[in-house]
Amino acid sequence: MPATAGAVSTAAQPAAASLALDIRDVSKRFGPRWALARLSYTLPCGLSLLLTGHNGSGKTTLLRMLATAIAPSAGKLLVLGRDAVAEREEVRRDIGLLSHSSFLYEDLTAEQNLVVLARLLGIASPKDVAGQLLTRVGLTARSNNPVRQFSAGMRKRLAIARLLLKSPRVALLDEPFSELDPAGIAEVEKLIVTLREAGTTVVLATHLIEQGRALTETRLHLTEGRGMGE
Repeated sequence: MPATAGAVSTAAQPAAASLALDIRDVSKRFGPRWALARLSYTLPCGLSLLLTGHNGSGKTTLLRMLATAIAPSAGKLLVLGRDAVAEREEVRRDIGLLSHSSFLYEDLTAEQNLVVLARLLGIASPKDVAGQLLTRVGLTARSNNPVRQFSAGMRKRLAIARLLLKSPRVALLDEPFSELDPAGIAEVEKLIVTLREAGTTVVLATHLIEQGRALTETRLHLTEGRGMGE
């Protein structure tokens, strides 16, 4: 049976997935530099995490590992009870990433971008769902314009719609407020609230610490690749 937007698949879920994130002594090396050094941290399912640290502290590296884009140099990383390296494809089905890269098709329209993803996900009535999401993020008037004509803020709005379409169990948000006007920032704040209300585990990396604190329940601060929770 095709899935619908907002549905969460329970098929083939690991039995012990009470933890959304289980980071065990993880390190990541780029040449001579260690971006992360023996980081350990656990986050229960359904909680929201504020990830902070100065530029170069390892925030984006950690998010990229959680998104399975890169693998740890050492240690073990579990997402929803699954190994992010050995079970990479299974992990990817349950996560959504909002990052500096929009992962959008430049020559397709906003609507086409969402319809393509909806079909890949097996969502019923992909065009209708795409239209609903474009309305939600304020892009209805530009639904038939190619993404290459979009401003940075409009791309971010479409990327938000793309994330909502996937209905992830874990949402990774890397500096989601950047390049947005006040209306766009408010849209991201609503997105985080919506995800949390749906039981999604949210990991928010931002330099706007006070704003991030208001949207999350716990915090992990990285300093030179090492973490300190609170």
